[in-house]
Amino acid sequence: VGPAAALAKAAGIADIIVEVDRIDQIAPALDAGATHLLLDNMPPAMLREAVGIVAGQVPTEASGGVTLETIRAIAETGVTYVSVGRITQSAPAADIGLDFAAA
Repeated sequence: VGPAAALAKAAGIADIIVEVDRIDQIAPALDAGATHLLLDNMPPAMLREAVGIVAGQVPTEASGGVTLETIRAIAETGVTYVSVGRITQSAPAADIGLDFAAA
């Protein structure tokens, strides 16, 4: 995680969003220049620990496993944002075709 964020910073990328799914990835990401952390599939207790480690240095975003049943507990951990992909992931697909005829 750290080397990838460092390469992005060295390339002049201003916004470096790093996805982490373990607590031990947070410090290397921050040290390497992450400007935003995406905390992926972490249960509320781990999210709370992650927010404490970040200590407001960068915005934090919880994602993965967010449902109507879990969103309150996730929000109460202190993360900056909560991503909810379930809205689009569970939407039914529509097969729409458009045919053109040459005039």
